[in-house]
Amino acid sequence: MDFNRYRFLTLWSLPAPPAAVLAVLERPEDYPRWWPQVRTVTRLDDRTGVFTIRSVLPYAMHFTARETRRDPAAGILEIAMSGDLDGWARWTLTADGSGTLARYDQVVSVNKPLLRRLAVPGRPVFRANHRLMMAAGRRGLLRYLEAV
Repeated sequence: MDFNRYRFLTLWSLPAPPAAVLAVLERPEDYPRWWPQVRTVTRLDDRTGVFTIRSVLPYAMHFTARETRRDPAAGILEIAMSGDLDGWARWTLTADGSGTLARYDQVVSVNKPLLRRLAVPGRPVFRANHRLMMAAGRRGLLRYLEAV
């Protein structure tokens, strides 16, 4: 088992229709407005940006995200990641009554040297850190969707 490789699945039930959720998620430069752990996003071009994220633990992660798929009809946004995290992430949005079920899949390998050294003992803590980040993202997105 590669202890530096992570697979995450997060489901968010949201009260807004998929088109409204997609309109927010496809603007990563706005993520810091509603997702506290996304500290900065710097657009490099219309498909690429540099992200800095930090959750509860006292370290920041930096990575470049490049859009690899945008399919509004299927409700899919997907990126490739490189930097402190290498891998991919995908949002898949489906109608759920009058709202949306947002599925976030992520498969990444951690490259940050300290986190690689702490991979075995730190794995449960790193996974918990990710869960906390995702929970805060959902709360922030709910507030943001209510305001727009």
